Amino acid sequence: MAAVLVMEKEGVTQAFGVPGAAINPLYAQLRERQTIGHVLARHVEGASHMAEGYTRAKAGNIGVCIGTSGPAGTDMVTGLYSASADSIPILCITGQAPRARLHKEDFQAVDIASIVKPVTKWATTVLEPAQVPRAFQQAFHLMRSGRPGPVLIDLPFDVMMAEIEFDIDTYAPLPVYKPAATRAQIDKALDMLELAERPLIVAGGGIVNADASELLVEFAELTGIPVIPTLMGWGTIPDDHPLMAGMCGLQTSHRYGNANMLASDFVLGIGNRWANRHTGSPEVYCKGRKFIHVDIEPTQIGRVFAPDYGIVSDAKAALQLFVQAARERAAQRRLPERSAWAAECQDRKRDVQYLRKTNYDSVPMKPQRVYQCMNNAFGKDVTYVSTIGLSQIAAAQFLHVYGPRQWINCGQAGPLGWTVPAALGVRAADPGRKIVALSGDYDFQFMLEELAVGAQFKLPYLHIVVNNSYLGLIRQSQRGFGMDYCVQLAFDNINTPADEPVRSYGVDHMKVVEGLGCKAIRVHRSDEIAPAIRQAEAWMEEYRVPVVVEVLLEQVTNIAMGTEIDNVVEFEDLATSKSDVPTAIAAAMLD
Repeated sequence: MAAVLVMEKEGVTQAFGVPGAAINPLYAQLRERQTIGHVLARHVEGASHMAEGYTRAKAGNIGVCIGTSGPAGTDMVTGLYSASADSIPILCITGQAPRARLHKEDFQAVDIASIVKPVTKWATTVLEPAQVPRAFQQAFHLMRSGRPGPVLIDLPFDVMMAEIEFDIDTYAPLPVYKPAATRAQIDKALDMLELAERPLIVAGGGIVNADASELLVEFAELTGIPVIPTLMGWGTIPDDHPLMAGMCGLQTSHRYGNANMLASDFVLGIGNRWANRHTGSPEVYCKGRKFIHVDIEPTQIGRVFAPDYGIVSDAKAALQLFVQAARERAAQRRLPERSAWAAECQDRKRDVQYLRKTNYDSVPMKPQRVYQCMNNAFGKDVTYVSTIGLSQIAAAQFLHVYGPRQWINCGQAGPLGWTVPAALGVRAADPGRKIVALSGDYDFQFMLEELAVGAQFKLPYLHIVVNNSYLGLIRQSQRGFGMDYCVQLAFDNINTPADEPVRSYGVDHMKVVEGLGCKAIRVHRSDEIAPAIRQAEAWMEEYRVPVVVEVLLEQVTNIAMGTEIDNVVEFEDLATSKSDVPTAIAAAMLD
């Protein structure tokens, strides 16, 4: 019971998992206490991704996933890796064989703590019952301190069954440690910025983790410096803000974002890692510009390339000082005038030559048109959940995000199957949020059994599946090898009538989704998308289950990407007029 009591004190109210014989003592206490809700996953990896979605949805959340011994722990490795790569704190708890059996190759006894150490901040098998409460106390302390990340606690059966003396009434969480910049460091950074003519701020996911997006926008507005969010930092500044200069990178980027980066002479990175999909090679990315790097993790400073100045700090602590110092300099008229540079960045954002065409009318549909329809259908309060593949890459190129935690994405690990369970975790964290998940058909097929969880526990959300019946990103990368090998998902489905277009796509997602207790709609044309979304929203309200809208795409579409930020290949047409681009962009940026 001590473990459950500590979790209660640390603020845990929700867990996701799959019970089993070796973890039943913990489940017995969860049942007795009835203070921590539990969602039964259909796969333990799914539980770990639900915990990720739960954490990512709201500042301060820590998702908890629970599994039994042996394969339950190994199933969680992917979730731990995904959480570790994106600095997401989740707590994984596994059952274990009794201590006396650990060296005897007992049934489902595996050294899970050793297996997961490379993808956790801490992993431990608790060998003494009296250490259980302190292990959990340390786990929460580590998850919240410094660079956030996941922890695994492995509990042998006999350790859970033992009785110990423990006073929960006097328990208190350990103080959280977060490094903070000094005023001298901030002043030096601003002195360096004052010498720049064309500076940019690169806003990373650390700003989202620190709940510091409002401070970022205030600092950008005080200084007039345009902002380039990373994929994990998307939403730190609204897409329609006049200082939002676009995203930069090899795949999940805007043409105007890359152009603005290449035109800059100084970059202030805050809470970012200089991930390779954002930078490409440092030789191209760094050429002709200076860098300041602010990050909570000391070993990140200089890991990819050496900045001209580094500051180890929590993003919120640094931005509080940046805002304070900028206000003082503004009052003293010491801040350089940046309006011409900001206007230059906005001119690129408005120029049709930097915009990709979306207004295609072909059937089967091109994915670009699907994202145009999504932009038109959803308001600024929508939260998107997605993982990896051409669907995610195109989403980052064409969709719009207007606030922090409205783009929930496993940016670094990118495991297929992540989207369904993560969306369920987001829903569990926030019952009132408008959630739209986005998957290609292969991502969707990886863990679609978790839709049954949404039906059972009444966790409704809208899932858009763009179906090209291909491993699209891998097919596109195989072009370099002159092949199209083992990436086709299409087959002649004998159970689908011959006159139905989906027959040749293979899997009939509608039947599978309905068999799992959810609702589904299939669309073929752009004019069918908005009515389908309205019907889906009505069904979610009526039945309180996930609803899938499947869009049949043409099977081969190449999405813009390249080897360097100055060498992105545009496979499809560029825009030539306002009618070629999403209505939201046209209204906000081109009029």
